[in-house]
Amino acid sequence: MAVMTGLSGNEMYCLHAKGLTAGDLVIGNSVFSMGVMGGLASGVNMLAGGEVSQITSIIHDGRQNSYQRMVNEAQRHGGVGITGVSSDLVQHSGNVEFLSIGSTIHQEGVQTETLSFSSSADGQELYCLIDSGFRPIKFSFGNVAYSIGLGGGIMGAFKSMARGEVHQYSQIFNETRHLALKRISEEAHTAGANAVLGIETSIIPMMGVQEMVMIGTAAHHPLLPPEYSQNPVTSDLTCEEMWNLVHMGYMPIQLVLGVSVYSLGFVGGITSMFKALGRGEISELTTLIYEARENAIARIAQDANACGADDVVGIKTYVYQIGSGIIEFMAIGTAVKKIPGVQTLSPLLPAQAVIRDKDTFVNSAETVLSSSLDQATKKRGGGD
Repeated sequence: MAVMTGLSGNEMYCLHAKGLTAGDLVIGNSVFSMGVMGGLASGVNMLAGGEVSQITSIIHDGRQNSYQRMVNEAQRHGGVGITGVSSDLVQHSGNVEFLSIGSTIHQEGVQTETLSFSSSADGQELYCLIDSGFRPIKFSFGNVAYSIGLGGGIMGAFKSMARGEVHQYSQIFNETRHLALKRISEEAHTAGANAVLGIETSIIPMMGVQEMVMIGTAAHHPLLPPEYSQNPVTSDLTCEEMWNLVHMGYMPIQLVLGVSVYSLGFVGGITSMFKALGRGEISELTTLIYEARENAIARIAQDANACGADDVVGIKTYVYQIGSGIIEFMAIGTAVKKIPGVQTLSPLLPAQAVIRDKDTFVNSAETVLSSSLDQATKKRGGGD
């Protein structure tokens, strides 16, 4: 019977190099009523802001249900693992579907009723992870649903009269982002891992709250010091980036993140509004945004120093508009450290491990429709 896989040719090549072969696409889902979640959200006192634990729990259960059903399907296929695992939310009319999708992996001569591993890494990343000396164990995630809070909003409104950091918001956002990281680390520890790699972070609005979710692969490396068995390494580097660092003798130590929430301020807002009418730089906004980014980066430097890192690599900064002239700046990177004896299994990565697959699907119906509308407009005399 033909195998129906979600893996590309590049992924299959990389897995074959590690003695693994492609298996069938596997799917798990769980549908929850939006009404139930909405009722809980409206009944929760969110005046103080911070985590809304009831919503966190519901979303966690939905993600876990869909993941477990996908695992059960992979086990029925006799796979040794699943690669490319995703955990998505799909809105249907009045309901939300939690959806997990991955591809079963087989190993020649091995037939098992229980999976050896599951991973968020695709086939190319899985090659890099294994070649870096890690043993994949389990797809892991950590989530937190949180509210900015009406109380925080009132205090923030007074604070935003002045230009600068809104500490109430910074505290709420710092706590919730670190909470998601703590939970994915705890899940990896429970699975017997000393690292969780390739962490991807998403922020999803839902039912009047925001969910921050981190997904990654819990894994084990024999050369990591014993302390990481209790407090696993966390990294948001891609597995390809990590392979390059391991090749140079570095290991990821900790995902570090810093949040800074700033307000332009009532007076500054009026000043910049008048300046925006003319040509030239709006110095108030320039300085504010610069300071906020520097503040967020300073916070990840503090985390890196606390964990004894040599460097922080792959720093990315993100900007979110919260509203009312208030902006969140978030900086994320991975702290790394030289560890004796660390090296990759192969001297070079194969090209197939780094080639990005080309999207070969084009929705030509939209293109044709757009072209037809353009032609119709010109016939009516609406064109140039």
